[in-house]
Amino acid sequence: MTQQMESVTTENGVLVRQRGPAQSETVVPAGRTGPDRRTDPSVLMDLTSGVYAFKALALAVDLELFTDLADGAGVTAEEFAARHGVNYRPAELLLVACTSLGLLMRDDAGVYRNTEVSETHLVEGRPYYFGGWVRVVDRHEYGAYQSLERSFRGNHPTTWDVEKQESLFDPSDPVMMDAFWDGMYSLSAYSANQLSSRIDLSDATALLDVGGGGAAFPIELCKAFPHLRASVFDLEFVGPLTVARVEAAGLGDRISFLAGDFFDDALPRGYDVIILSNILHDWNPDDVQKILATCSAALPTGGRLLISEQFVNDEKTGPAQAALMSLNMLVETWGRNYTAAEYSGWASSYGLHSEGVIPVPGFGSNGALVLRKR
Repeated sequence: MTQQMESVTTENGVLVRQRGPAQSETVVPAGRTGPDRRTDPSVLMDLTSGVYAFKALALAVDLELFTDLADGAGVTAEEFAARHGVNYRPAELLLVACTSLGLLMRDDAGVYRNTEVSETHLVEGRPYYFGGWVRVVDRHEYGAYQSLERSFRGNHPTTWDVEKQESLFDPSDPVMMDAFWDGMYSLSAYSANQLSSRIDLSDATALLDVGGGGAAFPIELCKAFPHLRASVFDLEFVGPLTVARVEAAGLGDRISFLAGDFFDDALPRGYDVIILSNILHDWNPDDVQKILATCSAALPTGGRLLISEQFVNDEKTGPAQAALMSLNMLVETWGRNYTAAEYSGWASSYGLHSEGVIPVPGFGSNGALVLRKR
């Protein structure tokens, strides 16, 4: 007998109760046809409640709730309380919160289990585990937003000490070393997988991932194109982190690590595709153009530069994820999220011509701009 699972969510402020795999019921007060989306104030409550939702997710990830419920395992509120040595009330509150957010399901016996999205993206060790990025936002960024006005008025980052540290990527920062690189892999891996099925690299021979950290893009693209070899070019201290990811993927014979700084060092030659994934938004326009010039100098005629980013649209009205990531750069870096047109304009000065943006669904990007060297 199939158990009926129930979850409750809101869609534009209207309560939606779902039972079972395919049944749904929208509950609207009598005499109403639903709120007018143009004036419905529930969007304001949704925005304000974002802090509750995020902290519930972050705590559940830290408690390894979703990992403990992998492969169909279940837990009651009583069992969850006992497992973590807490009272029943907080245990139940967190489980109910996660269920309301679509992260858990509860059956008629009071047993909570992972939903599909949690099973796929919140179980540690899964290929597209997102918990690493949740931890980065919670430990590295969340506190900085208490000082957002300071960043706004001073036009400087607050996630790191601009007086004492050289940049965001300072290896002496324990949070950076402990969480940031795993988080960036979490942010990139799914986007890389989605790009691998949308781009044709059958005529490419070698890929260079500049600032590639944990090698998410080389790993996914080498899986999709068995003839491809790749290298990650990044700061020396990143090397062991890269190598560990590559070896775990079984691609140590095809993906190498090269130490260097793209501001101080020329990029190695011999690669007909270069990728910049979530690199350029960290830097101001002058620095962006320096990086584009460096990449162009390393590419052969006919080679491609791929820029994978959350692109702000040309009208600068959104989309929300790109615009909010751009605002996030205010507390993180000296950069912002640029438009594809801005990148294309700058790149044309260095012999790189746009062939358009490949739309890419994912966490860390909404597209990949393809630039060809002529």
